[in-house]
Amino acid sequence: MSFTLPTKLVARPTPFYYYDLALLEQTLTTLQQAAQPRDFHVHYALKANANLPVLERIRQHGLGADCVSGGEVQRALDAGFAPEDVVFAGVGKSDVELNLALAADIWCFNVESVEELTVLNELAGAQNRRARVAIRVNPNVDAHTHHYITTGLEANKFGISVSDLPDVVAQLPALANLELVGLHAHIGSQITNLSVFGELSQKLNELQNWLYDLGYSLPHLNVGGGLGIDYQTPDANPIPDFETYFRTFEQHLIRRPGQKVHMELGRAIVAQCGTLISRVLFVKRSQQTQFAILDAGLTELIRPALYGSHHHIQNLSSAGAVQPYDVVGPICESSDRFGQEVLLPVTKRGDLIALRSAGAYGEVMSSHYNLREKAAAYYS
Repeated sequence: MSFTLPTKLVARPTPFYYYDLALLEQTLTTLQQAAQPRDFHVHYALKANANLPVLERIRQHGLGADCVSGGEVQRALDAGFAPEDVVFAGVGKSDVELNLALAADIWCFNVESVEELTVLNELAGAQNRRARVAIRVNPNVDAHTHHYITTGLEANKFGISVSDLPDVVAQLPALANLELVGLHAHIGSQITNLSVFGELSQKLNELQNWLYDLGYSLPHLNVGGGLGIDYQTPDANPIPDFETYFRTFEQHLIRRPGQKVHMELGRAIVAQCGTLISRVLFVKRSQQTQFAILDAGLTELIRPALYGSHHHIQNLSSAGAVQPYDVVGPICESSDRFGQEVLLPVTKRGDLIALRSAGAYGEVMSSHYNLREKAAAYYS
């Protein structure tokens, strides 16, 4: 397949986000075809994209919601997700956020510290509730991804280290307002070496065996998310390899009778369906470089500036022989650059440019820096 912008959007003011809902539907169908026969329960990670038209389709395909803030919990509920399908993670949940989720009686809190367990127990007692919790462990598994989005190493702020787990578990009997229902782990994002999920499975097998010997038979295991996408050639691989991803856990994760397995996927579901559309303001030439200066910047897509990440860039208005351009935005930061020496057809003022694979961590991370107006979003 190849990317085509609907004709009705060609004349719209730029920059804007375009979402291909047909591709999103195909992605969700493929995901469920791989997950449901294995009885895997997928929760969509709202932090990737929280737009209501996107959430509506995800909910319609039977996914739950994975939230990392009170605002995301509320957005999930507003989008029609049932409380029993909502999980709440995050290393720094405020009392206001915890109380909101408790009042909604969400399914599970993924708890990341003994301090959080203590506070949640007190707040649940004040509401005369019993909160279901999964302990997020830090398994010290290297996801082999960018160090900013690695979350499963002991040096990271996330989760409870395996060495601290005995002390945490020893305190559970005194926390009368909490019910331990599972283990949770998440080792990172944009993971393309799927063997690390096998390593994660082995660690979880060992931990749940240890807990079983202590008298805890856990009905749930949550292995997090992290499945990566193809940023280099999105047209060749518009839908991630969900089959191999789920098969890896099927082969390596040992389930006890009746135990349910949960995943939390975000980027893999929505990234490829979203594109940031921009226009060329100027082509600025120097002795060393040709700059294609766009009207979109890091305020609309911060990932290249933040992570040095790659997004496939296309000129939708021109074809033919290519030349190298540094594709940059208008923001007053030298890091406001989408690509260096990008090969594009001869590019001129007014050309439409597509920045691909922007459906995840694009619009949701946008800002008003430089007092920029928020870009519109269109769907088809």
